[in-house]
Amino acid sequence: MPSIYCSVNNCHYWKKGNMCDANQIMITSDEIGSTFPDSIDAPDHDQLEQTPVDSCMETCCKTFVEKGSGKEKDDGVMRM
Repeated sequence: MPSIYCSVNNCHYWKKGNMCDANQIMITSDEIGSTFPDSIDAPDHDQLEQTPVDSCMETCCKTFVEKGSGKEKDDGVMRM
């Protein structure tokens, strides 16, 4: 299993050691990320087109859910 690191500690999936504890993640281009609603995430990956970018600065993690927001199940992703 690959290790996914994330320093966004106010994310529902963040765990100690800057680890991402989501069982799936969706990373896409900033352009697509700002176009689609927050409910589009990893389980919907086949609905998104390929999104080439020129640098990491043009990418975003769609799996982010703020801790305590009550939206933890809206994205269809579970904690490991």
